[in-house]
Amino acid sequence: MSAEATTEERASILLVDDMEDNLIALEAVLGSLNEPLVRARSGEEAMKALLRQHFALVLLDVRMPGMDGFETAANIKRLDQTKDVPIIFLTGADDDSGYAFRGYATGAADYLTKPFDPWVLRAKVTVFLDLHRKNLQLERLLAQEHADYGEVDARLAELERQLDGDGPPDLERLRIQIRELRQLLGRGGSQN
Repeated sequence: MSAEATTEERASILLVDDMEDNLIALEAVLGSLNEPLVRARSGEEAMKALLRQHFALVLLDVRMPGMDGFETAANIKRLDQTKDVPIIFLTGADDDSGYAFRGYATGAADYLTKPFDPWVLRAKVTVFLDLHRKNLQLERLLAQEHADYGEVDARLAELERQLDGDGPPDLERLRIQIRELRQLLGRGGSQN
């Protein structure tokens, strides 16, 4: 986990593979990232996990009994709740060369063949974790901006009420309120 990541920014990673050895290998490679790793042994288990919890990334095996990786990815991308979760497909080197095309066509963000280089996998996962954190940061900034604009709107409405009042407006009070609005907007402005 990067030094600037806080507890609330911890990013869970969903590992989907029907083979225990593969899950153990993924955990060994990604354990040093200090992020929660969640296992799923099938596409069905993966979908249940995705509906229960938010994930920063899914590492998805292509070949699994039942719902294979392509079908699982298609289901992930179909749901509003999960459609933006990036998927890295993992598949055996001897798999059909058309698998990569199918993977990207299904919505995969990346595609790696097994055996994969642990450093490459960790680097790719780190990039997606950083993107996840930046998206969370943007969401917080947008929420704050929305709240600030709501406050500005309420203060402007109050100024309008004062100006539309029966008596003459208190100019000094209006100046103070305008300065406060400028500060809220982050523009500073003159002290008139």
